[in-house]
Amino acid sequence: MSNRIAVVPGSFDPPTLGHLDVIRRAAALYDELHVLVVHNPGKEAMLPIAQRLTLLEQSIAEEGIEGNVVVASWSMGLLVDYAEDVGAGVLVKGIRSQVDVAYETPMAIVNRHLAHIETVFLLPDPTHALVSSSLVRQVAGLGGDVTPFVPGPVARFLASGPER
Repeated sequence: MSNRIAVVPGSFDPPTLGHLDVIRRAAALYDELHVLVVHNPGKEAMLPIAQRLTLLEQSIAEEGIEGNVVVASWSMGLLVDYAEDVGAGVLVKGIRSQVDVAYETPMAIVNRHLAHIETVFLLPDPTHALVSSSLVRQVAGLGGDVTPFVPGPVARFLASGPER
């Protein structure tokens, strides 16, 4: 496995500016970056995976994120299986708070044990530190303006009234 290929996994339901910040910075660190939409059985999704993929691709293009970025989805097994399939040696996770650290640390240890894959935690830009997809879903669901928190394609999509 190469440490020059990395995977940024997430539910991205919907993609936020915080996600794009992590993707931009990770794309600058690695030769190839896989942005991977994964199904989280612990969360009820607002958007189907296909829509999240489209919004991520549009947002990455519109935000001008440079680098070899691949947007894909995975639901056929462990995250480390995908990483091994594409030759990635690193998982990149955005960490907003101590709660995220407590949640992500055990997974990072297990992933390293299962597949000898490292996890790199990136701290957010302070302007995005408190924004989550859950918060965006709640604000959008109640008719609030989410444009300060999401990239343009997501804001336009949510404003058009996506089926929920």
